[in-house]
Amino acid sequence: MVERGWQVTALVRNPSSVPAQGLAALGVKLAQGDVTAPETVRSAIGEAELVVHNAAWYEFGVSAKARMTMQRINVDGTETVLSLAREASVPRVVHVSSVIVYAPSGTTPRDESHARQGPYRSVYAETKAAAHEIAVAYQDRGSPVIIASPGIVIGPNDHAVLGYFARLYLNGWMPPMAWAPDTYTVQATAEDTAEALVLAAEKGRPGESYLGCGEPIQTKEMLEIWQRVPGGSRVRFWLPTSLMAWSCAPMEPLLRAMGISAFLSRESVYSGAQHFLFKNDKAKQELGWKPQPPQETWPAILAAERALMGESRRGIAGRLNPLEI
Repeated sequence: MVERGWQVTALVRNPSSVPAQGLAALGVKLAQGDVTAPETVRSAIGEAELVVHNAAWYEFGVSAKARMTMQRINVDGTETVLSLAREASVPRVVHVSSVIVYAPSGTTPRDESHARQGPYRSVYAETKAAAHEIAVAYQDRGSPVIIASPGIVIGPNDHAVLGYFARLYLNGWMPPMAWAPDTYTVQATAEDTAEALVLAAEKGRPGESYLGCGEPIQTKEMLEIWQRVPGGSRVRFWLPTSLMAWSCAPMEPLLRAMGISAFLSRESVYSGAQHFLFKNDKAKQELGWKPQPPQETWPAILAAERALMGESRRGIAGRLNPLEI
């Protein structure tokens, strides 16, 4: 957005934090607030010409106590932002959803018309789906809402599950086992995903949805690319999903106690066993989006991740958690 010359205001909870200061260094105006505090959102929106709602709590394996917090942020926060944008008569609104609300897809590529079938495999998926329904309801009421649904976002210093697994691999700690080798996901780099969201803001049609979800890749294909880079063990055993989930259950409280996201959790295992096979034809044709395939981007991502690890990161948590940059 900054590269396009836009005047950007970012709603941040802590303006003195490292990520917020990184935004400020780019010339972004910081507005202190929180999507769970409506008055702070109202003042931040002001007379904006565009609102991009990208605030959510992403995590798998959250504790039962944290589920209500995720509900307040992901669902109630969406209602707050979209209602206040409507109140302020903002002419364009982009709601950032996720392909997880459409999953599982099965092995046939699906488009924006696909209706999910099957149970939710995580609290994150359930809350993002509820937020998506809120956005659709605002579209039905005539609000100028454009829905953009990224797939799995990949890149160095990733806070998501794949980022933790990549660091686990690069540290040489990856065990010789995995699950769901034939599962499809759709992946795009953070830069390509950002481009998809900005193009949706520029060219997207209000009332429409766009799958800005990158290109498909199977789990076994992704791990074969990883194994060209020195790191963990080569995968030799593919465990049944239920057995892998059972073995990860004790890791959830242990990882949280160590200050690490529960990337080894039942939610991440069952989510990773679902097909996320979606078509991005509409985003390409209407928005002019041109994402790079993950088969080409993973080697550079792993090289950049290794460079970030450095010698100063100590301990298991220090080597696995992303840096604040």
